[in-house]
Amino acid sequence: MNENLFASFITPTIMGIPIVIFIILIPTILFTSSPRLLNNRLTSLQQWLIQLVLKQLMMMHNIKGRTWSLMLISLILFIGSTNLLGLLPHSFTPTTQLSMNLGMAIPLWAAAVIMGFRHKTKKSLAHFLPQGTPIPLIPMLVIIETISLFIQPMALAVRLTANITAGHLLMHLIGGATMVLTSISPITSSITFTILILLTILEFAVALIQAYVFTLLVSLYLHDNV
Repeated sequence: MNENLFASFITPTIMGIPIVIFIILIPTILFTSSPRLLNNRLTSLQQWLIQLVLKQLMMMHNIKGRTWSLMLISLILFIGSTNLLGLLPHSFTPTTQLSMNLGMAIPLWAAAVIMGFRHKTKKSLAHFLPQGTPIPLIPMLVIIETISLFIQPMALAVRLTANITAGHLLMHLIGGATMVLTSISPITSSITFTILILLTILEFAVALIQAYVFTLLVSLYLHDNV
């Protein structure tokens, strides 16, 4: 219990060199392509899930928006696998770092907005001023809509960071309480251990849901601008 509560969120280093890049590359090992004509069950299940998720994401898009399909499916696979690997004991979760999530959110959001201003200039500018706005409120609404536009990538990154970090902290606290209660009250310790198991199952679901939500919101930003 003497360990710092936030020690698991510190970027790991070896001889002072950050190894977060190698940790980010680890999920790519999980998705292998088979050179065989007939895939095994694991590869077939993997491809079926990818096609199912991709169909849900691309359902609302036109032909131009569907050119982002590879980017979006790569994004959801990366975030989902990273979140799941972060649930392993003594592991590091890159998606708990706000800087990394901003590094994913800002370029994707900026690309969608720039494409919107390039291909649908009038429609993009119309978002800043809703139809039928009274003249005295025009300057205030333009400022509000501009702020809401620039806050979108921050909301994306903060949502992912907060949900993953909160789950890890809660698991750490309940796990520490279970260890302390083992020698004090075995009955209470068994109850907290059951809660910990249920929370771990919930965190597996949250890890996948947050990856889907992040990618879905990027897809919605793309749909509004393309």
